[in-house]
Amino acid sequence: MAIDCLVLGAGQEVGKSCAVVTINGKRIMFDCGMHMGYLDHRRYPDFSLISLSSSGGFDRVLDCVIITHFHLDHVGALPYFTEVCGYSGPIYMTYPTKALAPLMLEDYRKVMVERRGEEEQFTSEHIANCMKKVIAVDLKQTIQVDKDLQIRAYYAGHVIGAAMFYAKVGDATMVYTGDYNMTPDRHLGAAQIDRLSLDLLITEYAAYFS
Repeated sequence: MAIDCLVLGAGQEVGKSCAVVTINGKRIMFDCGMHMGYLDHRRYPDFSLISLSSSGGFDRVLDCVIITHFHLDHVGALPYFTEVCGYSGPIYMTYPTKALAPLMLEDYRKVMVERRGEEEQFTSEHIANCMKKVIAVDLKQTIQVDKDLQIRAYYAGHVIGAAMFYAKVGDATMVYTGDYNMTPDRHLGAAQIDRLSLDLLITEYAAYFS
């Protein structure tokens, strides 16, 4: 069993969630967010830290990308990563996230470019083409990404469509949560996940002070 984790964003800060996990030879990018506090290169995860093969780019070194929910700090860099950096492999997210993510991305683009006059990082066409690469999944649906890599989404609460993702390759297993909520309210229930034996857990942590 071999597991390696490369944190590209949100390791010691709030924003641009992005972690690349290598599990028994399979490489998964969990979330691809942007940092809302920066307007320069710090806005996006440092994708240059992902070691590339001589040809094939990110498609050769990543087996898939998994997005936990539609908030920009978790999905905001995805059109840039696919349409500018060139990743064209599979992207997994829940059906509600697939429906809402392009609305959030387009709203952000309009605010930054049309209202604030910032340099355009990705276009409406980029967003549309990016979403064509997305494979929507149901909660608790087991997806066989390839013959070795298996993933499954679990209900995370937080916002509609938010999910925690389980991944298994051979004898190695892990869960990546993104944001989750254990307190039910009038709109969303508490996060739910099976009792699992894991080799790695990557979880979002938020501290609130009054």
